[in-house]
Amino acid sequence: MAPNEVPGETAGEIRGEARGETRRRASRYVVPVAVAGVAAATIGLVPALAASGDPDLPEITAQQLIEKIAASETQTLSGTFRVSTDLGLPALDGLASGLGGLGGGEGSSTADPSQRLTELASGTHTLRLAADGPERQRLTLLDGSDEYSLIHNGDDVWAHDSKSNEVFHEKGASEGPKAEEEELPATPKELADEVLKAAGDTTSITVDGTAKVAGRDAYQLVIKPKQAGSTVASVKIAVDAANGTPLKFTLSSVEGGKPVVDAGFTKVDFARPDASVFAFEVPKGAKVTEGAEEARKSEKLPEDFEKEFGKDFGKEFGGFGKGLNVIGEGWTTIAKLDTGAPAPKTDEAPKEIRGLLDSFGDEVTGKFGSGTLFKTKLVNALLTDDGKVYVGAVTKDALVDAANAGK
Repeated sequence: MAPNEVPGETAGEIRGEARGETRRRASRYVVPVAVAGVAAATIGLVPALAASGDPDLPEITAQQLIEKIAASETQTLSGTFRVSTDLGLPALDGLASGLGGLGGGEGSSTADPSQRLTELASGTHTLRLAADGPERQRLTLLDGSDEYSLIHNGDDVWAHDSKSNEVFHEKGASEGPKAEEEELPATPKELADEVLKAAGDTTSITVDGTAKVAGRDAYQLVIKPKQAGSTVASVKIAVDAANGTPLKFTLSSVEGGKPVVDAGFTKVDFARPDASVFAFEVPKGAKVTEGAEEARKSEKLPEDFEKEFGKDFGKEFGGFGKGLNVIGEGWTTIAKLDTGAPAPKTDEAPKEIRGLLDSFGDEVTGKFGSGTLFKTKLVNALLTDDGKVYVGAVTKDALVDAANAGK
């Protein structure tokens, strides 16, 4: 027997048992940890960034500006833009290791878009963008001397990570069943009427001055909640005065400070990009991963994950997916989920997860009892000790009021 070898057990079995224990413990914290993902998923990253200077443009109403957006026929463009996202979340370093590697399978490609584009949910990033109609687009994420490129050209989607020299490829991007066409308003005016009608008593839509964006004259369309209790202060969209293309998107929180999302063009050109921009050749020596192959891997999880995680998840959240209720409407909508099981104790969590939860979770009390509020600048969630979850782009007080009402 080799030195330090444990009789009857292999090192692999020992590591497997350790991973299983980590997964069993981590499974109890799926709901609170998922709050960060929910917050990121609620943001639409529309290219935008304002520049200095307010051009003198003819007056325009909100309805006329919405009509201009609807009538826009922009199909081609290229440019550079920055995306800055600040959800008010703590650094998530170490979370993947704390979850025992549940965030991605071993051997997954570093070029897989489903993993790389999540980087846009935090920090500031510079990108290059090119588009030639619905069949050809290219996005390049710049990181110092390294680049990550995502190219859609006809039926092919290619992604390349220059740092690792890995390539992701998926065929049939334009194939698949076609969805039935919905009946849409026939004219831009009818569409504008529908938008303003849908806004109703919950939303204010106005034109608030002009801006200069990437050297282009633009109008500022401002959307604000009329309801109290929303975490959204305003959504501001700069619209190209000449062609109706959105050039600026800023989502601000009632907390103030930096915008939750501030994304936009620093340079833009509406001429058709050269066809070579969308061509791609696999670099010499690159590792290529086919998307269909990755999908097959994800269809079946490792046996110990299914056995241990599935068992504990069913035990802790046996009612998950049942009893989902929607409270309120418009900007103050709250989703309520009754898990049917007491909330797990934070002090029992693995240390990596415990540190994360402590950093953005506050203990709260009310008529409902007690619980933990998980907060971001946009989406907040209240997990009560008796296993109820309240989630929405609403303030802490709105969540506590909903829990107190027992709705």
